[in-house]
Parts: sequence; C-alpha cells; structure tokens
Amino acid sequence: MSDNLSVLGKARADYKPKLPLSLRKGPLKVLVNSGKATESVRDQDKIKALFPNTYGVPVLTFEGSEERQTSGGPLNVGVVLSGGQAPGGHNVIAGIFDGIKAVIGSSKLIGFLGGPGGLVSGKYIEIDRELMSKYRNTGGFDIIQSGRTKLESTEQFDKCIEVVKQLDLNAIVIIGGDDSNTNAAILAEYFAEKKVPCSVIGCPKTIDGDLKNEYIETSFGFDTAVKTYSELIGNIERDANSAQKYWHFIKLMGRSASHIGLEAALQTHPNVCLISEEIKEQKLTLEEVVNSIADVIVGRSADKKNFGVALIPEGLVEFIPEFGILISELNEALANNEAEIKNAGKVADMAEVACKHISEASAKLLKSLPEGIQLQLMLDRDPHGNVQVSLIETEKLLIEMVSKELTSRAFKSKFAALNHFFGYEGRCAAPSNFDADYCYSLGYAASVLVLHGKTGYMASVRNLTKGIENWVAGGVPVTMMMNIERRHGADKPVIQKALVDLNGKPFKYFAEHRDSWAKGEEYLYPGPIQYFGPSEVCDVTNYTLMLEHDAPLPL
Repeated sequence: MSDNLSVLGKARADYKPKLPLSLRKGPLKVLVNSGKATESVRDQDKIKALFPNTYGVPVLTFEGSEERQTSGGPLNVGVVLSGGQAPGGHNVIAGIFDGIKAVIGSSKLIGFLGGPGGLVSGKYIEIDRELMSKYRNTGGFDIIQSGRTKLESTEQFDKCIEVVKQLDLNAIVIIGGDDSNTNAAILAEYFAEKKVPCSVIGCPKTIDGDLKNEYIETSFGFDTAVKTYSELIGNIERDANSAQKYWHFIKLMGRSASHIGLEAALQTHPNVCLISEEIKEQKLTLEEVVNSIADVIVGRSADKKNFGVALIPEGLVEFIPEFGILISELNEALANNEAEIKNAGKVADMAEVACKHISEASAKLLKSLPEGIQLQLMLDRDPHGNVQVSLIETEKLLIEMVSKELTSRAFKSKFAALNHFFGYEGRCAAPSNFDADYCYSLGYAASVLVLHGKTGYMASVRNLTKGIENWVAGGVPVTMMMNIERRHGADKPVIQKALVDLNGKPFKYFAEHRDSWAKGEEYLYPGPIQYFGPSEVCDVTNYTLMLEHDAPLPL
C-alpha cells in the first residue's frame, strides 16, 4: 500500500473503532457463557452425520469480567480473506491482531496470500504493527488479497495440516461469505477428526446481505456498500429531477438476493425498484415485469414527468420462472451441442439452432430477447458450463423491451433511457463508522474464540441497533446455519442463504410506500458517507436493520 494517503485517508487512519462493553477489558477478561445445544436449520440428521465432531455445540455469548478468565500464552493465528471484497475486511484483521496482541505481545498473525489458495500452498506474510497501521479503517482486501479457491478435497485439507504444523498455528480465521464459511466448517471438522489442535473460526462477510439470521444480524460490508450505492443513486435522482428528460435504469449487485436493491430503495425512494424474490413468489413472466415498468412510465408521463429512476437487482433474470427454465435448458443444450450452436454463424442463426434443443416455451422467450442478450446467453459460460448471469446486461434488456412495449401502446411522449451498473464502486469503499466498528468487533470476538480453543464457530456481534454499548459479542456454530442443497449434481452441506423476507418489516415498509414513490419526486439524496459529524449522521446503521429491530428511521 502506498504511504501517500489523501487528507481524508490520513484522518481516517486515526479513527479508533469502538468495541462492545464485553470486549473492552481485553480477551483475558471475557467470560464465555454457553447456551443450549444447537441443531441445523434443516436436514438435521444429514448435517449431524457429516459433522459428528462439531455439530450441536452451543451458541456462545461474551460477558465482560473484572477477573482474569484464562491464562494466555502466545497465539499464532492465520487469517484468510475469501471471496469478493467487502468494506471493513481490514478492520476484521485489525481486531484479530489487537486481540491476540492483548493476550501477549509475542503472539503472531500470519496472513495467507491470495485467499484459501495461499493457505493450501503455504504462501504467507507476517502482519506486524507497522503493516497493520497502514490498513486500519481502509477499504479493500489488498493487505493480503483475496481468492475464490474452495477448500473441499482431502488433498487440500492435508496440505493445510502441513502448513498448520510448519507454522505452529493455534487457529485459522477465514473471513468470507456463506460458501467460505461452509468451507471453514468443513475444515474445522476435518481438523477435529484428525485431532489437529488448530481452531477454525469464520467471520460473516458479503455485501449482498444474504448471510444473516438471528445471530448474524448483518454481514459486514453491506452497510458501507449500500450507502455508497445510495449516494450515487441520489446523485442520479437529483440529475433526473434537474434535467427531467431521462429514465435511468440502474443494475445493482446482488445475484442471489435483493437486499442491496431493497436497502437502496429505502434510502433513496426511486420510482421503480424490482425485488427478485417478489417476482418469483408471484410467478411473473418477463412480459409482466416489463409491463409493470411501462405502467409507471406511462403514469408519470401523464403528469408531464418523462423521467425517473429504476433499480434492477443483478440476479433478476434467474428469479423470473420462465427465464430460469430457459437458462437451465440452455445450459443443457450447450453442454451437449456447443459446437453446433456456436458454429451456426450470426446470432439469429445460433438462436435458431439452440431453439431445436430447448422447449417450445423457452424457444419463444429466447427469440423475443434482443440479440445482444441472446448472444450473452449462448456464449458466456462459467467454468462449470453455466450461463454467467452476472454478465447479462439486465438493465439494457429491460430498456429495450420497455421501449418496445411503449411503442406497441402508441406511447406519444418521449422515452429516453440511460443504463448504469453499480458493482465494484461499492465493494472496496472505505468502511462507514458502523462497518469500521462492527468489523473490528468481529475480529476481536474471533480472537476470544481462538483464546478459548473454540472451533467451527462464526464470530457474532448482534443487538446492532441499540448502541455499541449494548452490542452482544459471541460465537455461533456454523453447523447451526446449514442445510443440504443440490450443487453440481451432488448433495452438499451449505449455509442457507437469507433471501428478502416478503413478510418482513423492511419489505412491507417498501411495499407500503412504492406507489407514492412511483408517482412523485420523493427522492432522498443521502450524499457522501459521513465519517465525522453528529452521531445520528455518521454512526447510524442501515434502514433494513432499523426496521427489523423496530428502531426509528432517521427521516
């Protein structure tokens, strides 16, 4: 990292993250309280059989103590960043670092380079005070970089054991999303089976917001990412309201769930926001989705408002039932007939050949799509041979199809649309005060779990809307969050994804207000993330959490 920090960067480096009361006297003075035995959210017998050594352990809650609770020898801890970047990852590492150094100064933090692959290959650096000081309160994962290697084979696990023994590690902390924490739990189970005295602890990371439950109220990075996107959306809303001649279609990150879109809508009040889970629940067709947007455009035009803002979740097409079937059938068709389809010539010819190998309904849908989308569906595949849905330009698809629908309605006004995709803009933003504090607390909680020899746990900090003095730190068994899902033709234990709850308070609040937002200009302009200023501005968390926990919205 360059030492040439901006003025803000230098000031931000001086920010001192706050800790819950239970952690403020240091790891040695934390009383670890155990709850009742736990079980997985589903498929209990199958999960228990797969995790005989780590299943059923209790939820842990930390309590501050005046008395020293355990002796503390040097701790050697490895840390891994896994998956996509999320704001606050560096503060998790800082929390681990400060936690183990508070046990004894000779403790060491080893950073494995390039994600889980660095753990397997034994590529690492030691994170010392000088290096750590350069990354506190910063965005990104560049202190040790991330990676997407999955830890799932016996060969990988055995190499991890070799690295653990070579470095004399007491623990490995894996910072990642649902898949990464699933892999952490599998590694913890393998170590326990082989009687390797090394804990494996997870930390909940993903800006998509789909790693959440009763004990993981939010994954870190979500708060910052959505505030960053909402600032940009607010800027565009201000521009739309100023120029009054463009419709802006904005695709937002979130393939597996629409939490980002919902939270951004709560913060900015756009004219249209699609929620993938609602579309799937109502079994809407692509045509019906297009018509719903066209209805809003026509309605606003009747009031001389030929402008607006629409938010589109990245994974929308997979939630439209007919589109999901098309994608599945195309995956199969290309797996067996790739050369025939790709060598057909022009896009229209490729589509014609592909239609021979899919159902009549899917063929009709494929032919109705713009050529650019047809091409993306037929050419862009991931390493498993599946359509890369994140590369489908859904916002452009909707613009073209809405334009076609308006033409069919003999729409007299002008429809001029611009498309945007907000993704990488939010993944590495400097963390908000909330994420800076939350991430630091997660890392510090992980150090307590390590000190007490716990394994197969995810660090947890909850009660997040009650003020940091009332935050509750502890640990949650990863197996408690698991179920069995079909992945690549086999049953796999995975952490259950949390989708937008259509009966939850955040969605209900959105549903109650969206018709009003569609018609008027009730736009909110959040502005830049505020780090310094009144607490009600710079320390407030996101609207989703506030609504879920009955905290008043800052309106």
